[in-house]
Amino acid sequence: MPRDPRKVKKHPVQPDPKYGSKLVAKFINKLMRHGKKSLARRLVYTAFDLIEKETKKNPLEVFEKAIENVSPLLIVRPRRVGGATYQIPTEVKPEKRKILAMQWIIAAVRARKGKSTPEKLAEEIIAAFNNTGAAIKKKEDVHKMAEANKAFIHYAKF
Repeated sequence: MPRDPRKVKKHPVQPDPKYGSKLVAKFINKLMRHGKKSLARRLVYTAFDLIEKETKKNPLEVFEKAIENVSPLLIVRPRRVGGATYQIPTEVKPEKRKILAMQWIIAAVRARKGKSTPEKLAEEIIAAFNNTGAAIKKKEDVHKMAEANKAFIHYAKF
């Protein structure tokens, strides 16, 4: 957070060269490690080729639907009130939903063992498209936690 009270400028993301999608470009940036963007691009594009072979559908549409399926509506945030910390359910802004969905898909891919990264990525995206998989389970767990803690919603800052 800057000390200056003015708003921080958001840097626009350039769409990726192959699909022309800003969402794919953001996903590539999230997947990237140690500044190796060309490697991250190759992994994503290989995974998209595998998705196209397996589902016989446009991989961009499958990816967008998967992100939409994983996107959470509510998350819980800790808030300290009178010496106790409560988990308070809060709504998630649309941009943050996509970011969380991408993070959860990537975390699920990195947690899988045994196959190459493009194969794991393709499987996870297809699973999210079909409302199954580890990323969807994470979303459901977060929603369950928010539902369980809805009694503390009156502590939320407005």
